Amino acid sequence: MSGSAPIYVSRLVRLPLLDAEGVAIGRLDDVVLSPSSPGAPPRVLGFVASVQRRRIFVNANRVGEIDASGIRLSSGTVDLRRFALRPGELLARRDVLDRPSGADVVNDLALQAVTGRYRSWEVAAVSVGPRGLLRRRRAARITPWHEAAALFDVGPEARQVAEFRELHPADMAQRIAGLAPERRRALAEAMDDERLADVLEELPEDEQVRLIESLDIERAAERDELLRAMEPEEALPLRRLLEYEGDTAGGLMTPEPVVLGPDTTVAEALARLRDVDLAAALAAQVFVVHPPTETPTGPYIGAVGFQRLLRERPASAIVDCIDDGNEPVLPDLPEAEVAKRLAAYDAVAVAVCDEGGRLVGAVTVDDVLDRVLPEGWRDR
Repeated sequence: MSGSAPIYVSRLVRLPLLDAEGVAIGRLDDVVLSPSSPGAPPRVLGFVASVQRRRIFVNANRVGEIDASGIRLSSGTVDLRRFALRPGELLARRDVLDRPSGADVVNDLALQAVTGRYRSWEVAAVSVGPRGLLRRRRAARITPWHEAAALFDVGPEARQVAEFRELHPADMAQRIAGLAPERRRALAEAMDDERLADVLEELPEDEQVRLIESLDIERAAERDELLRAMEPEEALPLRRLLEYEGDTAGGLMTPEPVVLGPDTTVAEALARLRDVDLAAALAAQVFVVHPPTETPTGPYIGAVGFQRLLRERPASAIVDCIDDGNEPVLPDLPEAEVAKRLAAYDAVAVAVCDEGGRLVGAVTVDDVLDRVLPEGWRDR
């Protein structure tokens, strides 16, 4: 959609879908809209196109240009999975055109490029006209979108989905973390892969796993694509967590506890534990390993609690302060046994090591409580 002139949905349908080189690879069938949030017009999420006898979704972010010649992709690749409408979405042609609007019916929707947003479009106006034979006698009239806002209202759940889509991923992650599991799952399933990947990157690892595992079977099959959409350094810990069953130490663990080398001083260790962004359960101890210190680490040596560090000389090496006992557990240890181990040692966390003795993560008492206590126990 070059320049500022609007383009109408009726003129978009059946236009060719062009690759980045201008070669036709399909044709447009419909426009996917996000229903309006309070005061904001409905936004174009993408397009439905027929490619190789299959209806697929083309994300608006992948479209470089729209004009009378067709819709041109900014890259040469498309996702050939069959299109499925998600909660909180509308199809312009199927759901809005020909719907009643007062005494008239909707003839068309005008889409406008959003100023200051690259590859972003929204509904600017609605074309309405009389029904039946009167269409020939009276011309259609153009009305601003907000005068026909009811056309895009598909219920409170869809409105909440629309509002979430407008949030920054960090804000959305914070909101999602506080929702009940079913509501969290519904919102996750309503997001496209790129948006969901952005949100996952903002969540703690245990919440990432919980959210992905809550998705239905069809969406969970897209797991690899979700992980590819994430930044590699964010996706790697999540990939490792998904290797383990959810009710084991590996499924419970945090893959990035505080891990330090043996020559680290007590002063340096305490400085790491004072990080305000560190969860309290993780700030209660450091885990000592031979290099490398990124999980999976070199051979595990032991753990040092925060209280012990406070009693040692600041220049001492932490390897000389390791607490006795509190042996590591294997990733496949059942969660009930992990809970017993934490209780037996009166520990805040326990190291999880693989068969080769390398640290792969740590299970904290918070991880266990979140699993064994009823949902929402923190709020009560």
